[in-house]
Amino acid sequence: MANSITERLERSLQSLKERQQYRDLPTLTHQERHVLYQGNTLLNIASNDYLGLGCDNELQAKFLEQLQQLPITQLPKMSATSSRLLTGNDEHLQALENELQDWYQSAAATVTCDNALKSALVMNSGYHANIGILPALTALPVKTLILADKLVHASIIDGIRLSQTKLCTYRRYRHNDYQQLAQMIEQASAETERIIIVTESIFSMDGDRADLLQLVQLKAQDSRIELYVDEAHAVGILGNQGLGLAEETQTLVDIDYLVGTFGKAFASVGAYILCDESVRQWLINQMRPLIFSTALPPMNHAWTRFVLAKMPYLNDKRQHLATLSLQLNKFVSKTLQPPHSPSENIQPEHYQSPIIPYILGDNRLAVAKALQLQEAGFYALPIRPPTVPVNTARIRLVMNAALTYDDCQRLMTHL
Repeated sequence: MANSITERLERSLQSLKERQQYRDLPTLTHQERHVLYQGNTLLNIASNDYLGLGCDNELQAKFLEQLQQLPITQLPKMSATSSRLLTGNDEHLQALENELQDWYQSAAATVTCDNALKSALVMNSGYHANIGILPALTALPVKTLILADKLVHASIIDGIRLSQTKLCTYRRYRHNDYQQLAQMIEQASAETERIIIVTESIFSMDGDRADLLQLVQLKAQDSRIELYVDEAHAVGILGNQGLGLAEETQTLVDIDYLVGTFGKAFASVGAYILCDESVRQWLINQMRPLIFSTALPPMNHAWTRFVLAKMPYLNDKRQHLATLSLQLNKFVSKTLQPPHSPSENIQPEHYQSPIIPYILGDNRLAVAKALQLQEAGFYALPIRPPTVPVNTARIRLVMNAALTYDDCQRLMTHL
């Protein structure tokens, strides 16, 4: 039997290779804005380091310099050694949650209402958050309907699947199709006590935005509705304080479950949710990835706190990033995209995000284009099914604030 399974695996892997869907782990060395890959120095246009903080050696040196001022007994430890409910709830983690709450309150200061108060809970990753929060929320004996955007991240889909019970069902509406979403809300049975609408604010593969204002309007029409918004690709790059699309659209206080990550614009690791205090306590008691995982190292939390203290003051980087992204988005949308491509609804005259999809459709075309760009000096990668829908293979071009206008111009020349 073992040999039979091995043979089947090998045949399946060969099939992936024939369909140009085979993946392998790349061997990389990072050097500031560049990566060393297969003996070549390539400009990195594939990472989610949106503000360029991950390749900012000066910033990291300042953090290490700050640590050197501490006695060795006060240095953040390199491991939490257990879950938060045991011994992993260190002082840096608790301070980080307090500072996240202050950050949120500062961004929401223009709104004066009781539900502006939010509590923060930090988790190990965005994946941990999305596979843990929804199952915990739906553990209550309440008849619940989850309505999720068709293009939400795989981690959210997994979380929704884990939420399915006799009392919890789900449906997925067409991407950003709020008319269909409204119809699904109307079709919800009278016995449905709770409706959770789930969306990303910036979608990770298309780079376009959810209409949070429209979602808030839908919520206002039905007291059963709660909003779950994943801001993973908006945190740090949008909003005056860097809190994301919800801050930019002034919908912070209207969102029940605001999820963000530290692994992208923060150049760190981990995730968080901003929610009511009662929800926070429920998650601590019910959320399996939180309960059964060793907490992140205190050293990571110390770095995240260091970056968070600077986040409200990085508007110059956010503006530079927006300018580069808009320039590339206009070029790709108007010059390169075929008619009726999946990205045709993205408005190139408006800044959407640093994620610009160059959709080629066929897997082989995407792989060939990525190789061509690598030969030209850019670390670009093909994104293929199942990460994106069939026939929408693409190069996911990602701008970051460490790039220059000349870098952007050179990229457009080679595209």
